[in-house]
Amino acid sequence: MPRPALRRPARSLRSAVGSTLLVAASVLLLTGCGPTGADPAPSASDPAQSGSPAASDPAASPEPTETVEPPTPFEIACDALVTPDQLYAFNPNVGAAPDYTPQASTVVTLTTDAAGTACGYLNQTSGDLIEVAVATPSETALETYMNDAAASSTAVPTYGTPPEVTGFFKHSGSHGQVQVFTGGYWVVVDSTEFFEPGDAQRLVDDVLANLPAS
Repeated sequence: MPRPALRRPARSLRSAVGSTLLVAASVLLLTGCGPTGADPAPSASDPAQSGSPAASDPAASPEPTETVEPPTPFEIACDALVTPDQLYAFNPNVGAAPDYTPQASTVVTLTTDAAGTACGYLNQTSGDLIEVAVATPSETALETYMNDAAASSTAVPTYGTPPEVTGFFKHSGSHGQVQVFTGGYWVVVDSTEFFEPGDAQRLVDDVLANLPAS
């Protein structure tokens, strides 16, 4: 007598459970790869997100530039700065110095930095050189030169009455030097012939009288 066919329900149940677990795992895997929420807010310190230039960007904070006012060049003929008659009255032995170039450091500064004019007059007997120079610096530079003169020299009221005329004198080494500030002018008179302020008084008066009105 033939045997009846055997049922195998357990195997089918395991297959169904396995399929269910596989599907659930796939769903979880796909869920983990997807977006989890809204993007985080951009950081305020991130220049790329905030749209503002980085602090190190030179265009963000340009450096201010300082404007330097140039001097107004001052030119005058030497026989107009001190006339021959005035030179003779000051000292008959003094005349124009041939091939003159500025010697005193203050006179060099006046002619180069302040664009002024310098003239040389020579004592034909002693060979001493007298330098007379005039410039019209900018207002700021004029104040700087006057402060420098005040710090290194002695005020001389006989050259003029401040603030219209402010004069100084110093004797250093073998040289005496006068500096006068008046009406926008910077005047320097330098020579080994000047030992005291009064030695240059007449020459200073003549130069100030010959300057064009400012």
